[in-house]
Amino acid sequence: MKIPDLHQIYPFQNNYDIRENGIKIISKADKSYIFDNVGNKILDALSGLWCVNIGYGRKELAEAARFQMTELPYCNNFFKTTNSPSEKLSEELVKISAGNLNNVFFGTSGSDANDSIVQFIRQYWNILDKKEKKVIISLDNAYHGSTLVAASLGGMKPMHSASSLPLPGFVHIMPPYYYKFGSGQTQEDFGIFSANELENKILEIGPENVAAFFIEPIQGGGGAIIPPDNYLPLIKNICKKYDVLLCVDEVITGFGRTGNWFASSAYNLEPDFITLAKGLTSGYAPLSAVMVGDRIAKVLLDKEIKLQHGYTFTGHPVSCAVALENIRILREENLIESSREVSKILENSLNYIKDKSNLIGDIRIKGMIGAIQIRKEILLEDKKISYRYSKLLDFFISNGLIVDVMENGILFAPSLCWKESEVHEFTQKIISGLDFLTRN
Repeated sequence: MKIPDLHQIYPFQNNYDIRENGIKIISKADKSYIFDNVGNKILDALSGLWCVNIGYGRKELAEAARFQMTELPYCNNFFKTTNSPSEKLSEELVKISAGNLNNVFFGTSGSDANDSIVQFIRQYWNILDKKEKKVIISLDNAYHGSTLVAASLGGMKPMHSASSLPLPGFVHIMPPYYYKFGSGQTQEDFGIFSANELENKILEIGPENVAAFFIEPIQGGGGAIIPPDNYLPLIKNICKKYDVLLCVDEVITGFGRTGNWFASSAYNLEPDFITLAKGLTSGYAPLSAVMVGDRIAKVLLDKEIKLQHGYTFTGHPVSCAVALENIRILREENLIESSREVSKILENSLNYIKDKSNLIGDIRIKGMIGAIQIRKEILLEDKKISYRYSKLLDFFISNGLIVDVMENGILFAPSLCWKESEVHEFTQKIISGLDFLTRN
C-alpha cells in the first residue's frame, strides 16, 4: 500500500521504493548516536554525511545561532554591507589554512562552492586574456557536488548519464586507487604512474587549453580512496610546471577529518583554491567557503573589476556564527589531536578483523575516514554484488549502524568525538555484517 503523506523528493534514492515502503524518520541525536521516531538507537559511523565532526547535541552551537538570530538574522553582502560573524569567520579561516589563501568567498554548500570556483577560474583566465584556458581536469569517480557544473566536474558516471553530462570543458582521468589499479606495482611506483596520467592528459589537450585540476585529497564518496604518499606532491609540481591552477576540494577532508585542520596543509600543496563545507559548521547550519589564493585574488580584485558572481546567502550571519563556535570547540577541546589516537585504535581493530576474514582485501584509513574493501575476487565472481551490498546496508541499519556500502567498500567517517567504546561497538557490528554477507 502506498504511503500518502510523503511529499518530498529524496536525494540519491529510489523514490518509488520509498513511497511504496516508507522511510526511516530520525527524531533526535546525541553525541555519536541518532534515534528514529520509534526509539531505535543507531551508531552513526558516517557522522551524518561526513559532516558532524564535533558530534550531535552541542548546545553551544544552538546558542550561537539563537543569539545571532535575535541580533541580526540576515544581512546581504551586495551593497557595500557585511556582518560581523562573516568578517570574523573569514579572518579565522585565513589563520587556520596554509599558504597564501588569504581570501574567502562564502556560499551554502560544497556544490555551490565548486560552482563558484569554476566561475572564478574562467574569470581569472579571461581577465588575463587567456580565454582558451577553459578545460578542467578531475578524477573518475570523484564527487564535487550536484549542480550541473559540479556534477560535470565530478566523475560519477551515473550522475553524468542521468543528466547528459559532463558539460563541455570537463575531462576526467584515472584516480590513484591502488587496490584496483596498482597490481604489480609498489605504492611509490603507482603514485608516479597515477600522477603521470595528469601530465599526459595536459599534454594531450595542450597546456595552453588547460585551466585547472580539481582533486579531493581523499576521494570520499568515490570509496575513501587514499592516494600513495608521493601522489599529491607530484600533482602539485605538475600543475606548477604547466601553469594549471590547483583546486583542492576539502569538503570532506577539512576540519580535522584526516587528523589535521586541512589535508592541504599536511601535504604542503599550496593550492590556488580550497573548497570548504560540511565540517565547517559540523552540519549544524548550511555554509560553504572558497579559500582563494593571493595569485587569483590579485587579478579578480583589481580596481577595475566588478566581481560578477554572488548568492543571496553569501556570508549568512547565523551560519557564520555557528561556524565560529564550531571552530572554537574543535580547537579548545583538542578534538583533532585526540581523534588521531582514536584513529590508531580503529585502524588496529579493523586490521585485526581483516586478518581473521577472507572477505576483506584492504583496510584504508586516514584519520577519521576510511573504507573496508571487499576482495577483488569476490567482486569479480559475484554478478549479484550490488544486490548483496544493498541488503548489507539494510542489515547494518536494522542492527543499529550507519555506514555507506558500495562497490569500493564499506565506508565510514566517524565524528571526531568518538571514544574507544564507540570503536569497539563499531567493530562488533562490522563483524556481524561480514557474517551476514558470507551467509547471503
